[in-house]
Amino acid sequence: MNTPLNKQMSAAEAVARIESGMTIGIGGWGPRRKPMALVRELLRSEVKDLTIVAYGGPEVGMLCAAGKVKKLIFGFVTMDAIPLEPYYRKAREAGQLELMELDEGMFEWGLRAAGMRLPFLPTRCGQGTDVMKHNPEIKTIQSPYADGEVMLAMPALKLDVALLHVDRADRLGNVLNTAHDPLFDDLFARAADACYVCTEVLEDKFELTADEARYNYFERYLVTGVVHSPGGGHPTYCGKSYGWDMEHLKKYNASAAEESGWQQYYDEFIAAGEDAYIAKNGGMERIAKLRQPIF
Repeated sequence: MNTPLNKQMSAAEAVARIESGMTIGIGGWGPRRKPMALVRELLRSEVKDLTIVAYGGPEVGMLCAAGKVKKLIFGFVTMDAIPLEPYYRKAREAGQLELMELDEGMFEWGLRAAGMRLPFLPTRCGQGTDVMKHNPEIKTIQSPYADGEVMLAMPALKLDVALLHVDRADRLGNVLNTAHDPLFDDLFARAADACYVCTEVLEDKFELTADEARYNYFERYLVTGVVHSPGGGHPTYCGKSYGWDMEHLKKYNASAAEESGWQQYYDEFIAAGEDAYIAKNGGMERIAKLRQPIF
């Protein structure tokens, strides 16, 4: 039972708190450490008209294919070794999405502004580009000091919900991310009103060494719920737990070229639930042996 001292919940319980029209931030980066178990649960829900904020990978494509995305705020959407995410590409080419495409600095500053509960943060990022041309809602601001510099006023990317994936967590909401790069996950957690984390390993209460504590990037009060989901990042790379499943990603990519390809993929891998998904991909015995990519 989810309480202030025990934040464990199921993926279904977490997704039940997400409503149509919300702004959802999804952690990770491309095909790296995506909260796919939570995304798959979201795909099985009736939620729609979402604004998705992400450095996107297959989760963005899947949500687009399922018709759940109204607006996308993003830096890119890619699967790295497969450069163009196929279902995102189809949705964009069909004009189905409202878009705010940002550079990395603007994306980061927007999350930081939201985390500090500020309406915007000034930055030099994005100036001299077409970002403002395509996003006329983004304004500039002049420094009130002697320099008088004109800077871009990056609006806060305020999130209703953040979804993250880590390799270790405890029931109190403490999380450890031992991957080579924490990416923007801590910024997503701070920018959101609620944060749900799925984890490979769940413990009752951490007893950490000084070295382990280095991988705790944000405070547990930011975590609303913890979902124990071994393999929950599959098919994306999940730090030391497992590499990406390129065989699966290639099959997913190929489905986009087939008539009714998304429905076939959904029926085969998503519809029956998470346990069936893990079993369909060879179980944790196979997933744990997936080769680590070199970035």
